[in-house]
Amino acid sequence: MEYTQRVPSDEAAAETQRFIVKVYLWMSIALVVTGGIAVWTASNRDLIRFILGNQYVFFGILVAELVLVASLAGWVMKMSAEMATLLFLLYSVLNGLTLSGIFLLFTSASIASTFFVTAGTFAIMSIYGYFTKSDLTKLGNLLFMALIGLIIASLINLFYHNEMLYWITTYVGILIFVGLIAYDTQKIKKINIIGNEGTDEDKKEAIIGALTLYLDFINLFLMLLRIFGRRK
Repeated sequence: MEYTQRVPSDEAAAETQRFIVKVYLWMSIALVVTGGIAVWTASNRDLIRFILGNQYVFFGILVAELVLVASLAGWVMKMSAEMATLLFLLYSVLNGLTLSGIFLLFTSASIASTFFVTAGTFAIMSIYGYFTKSDLTKLGNLLFMALIGLIIASLINLFYHNEMLYWITTYVGILIFVGLIAYDTQKIKKINIIGNEGTDEDKKEAIIGALTLYLDFINLFLMLLRIFGRRK
């Protein structure tokens, strides 16, 4: 803390900007990996049949994804920067495998247009979260509680298949993730430790920040796809 106070404000701001750029870069790399794997998997009939046609394989991949996210969120600072990077990229690969199914359900044009809508929304809210002077902590706490409710409602609807509940969770989910993008951007900006640039800790902070925004982007994309996606 004492070191941070001795760093000139303009230098600290520049270092924060470079940190955020690294976060966005890793998030973008993960999105490219996920998209590439999803497209490649969807074009391979044998592979898509192996993944989506076998529920043990599909749910095994989902469990592996949860384990990777939990590992990064809980123990990222205890592992090397290289290991954190590897796990993050591995997660993006596995996510690409499970998301390949959307290319079987929706037209490529609607997937592309939804992606651009998501990217535009993400950019606007992330810019707001970075530059706003308002403290979004209270909003973040409310959104986190709403997210838990959304997950519970979505799990319940897996059994009841209620159309009204489906659309309620869709629109509420969009609002939640739009808000989380702004909140998480501000949070990531604040966690950057000034004077830590180039260290392993700095690299791991960038990875966990990228993972957070990556998850916000993917979830918002899937919610918007429910609305804008045109089924084949």
